[in-house]
Amino acid sequence: MIAEGPTVTIDKPTIEQDTRTKEDVDLPWQVVVHNDPVNLMTYVTMVFQRVFGYPRTKAEKHMLEVHQQGRSILWSGVRERAELYVQQLHGYLLLATIEKTN
Repeated sequence: MIAEGPTVTIDKPTIEQDTRTKEDVDLPWQVVVHNDPVNLMTYVTMVFQRVFGYPRTKAEKHMLEVHQQGRSILWSGVRERAELYVQQLHGYLLLATIEKTN
């Protein structure tokens, strides 16, 4: 025979609703690279080719934009992918951020 112990009550789990709309989640996000005085132009071009698969001419165009204007938008799309690109760029020691498009 099993002895009965104290009765334990377990609260019902609360399920929180995601308040973000599908539009908020899917809004395009931009990967922005900012100018820094440390990295060589050839290095930055090579990183853009490796991370984004850009041909050399496109990578050089973005590198010059960063150098001359202080920043360049390299990619636009879903947030998770943008975060991955930023993480990869940080791995190459480039200053990169993501921004929500309007």
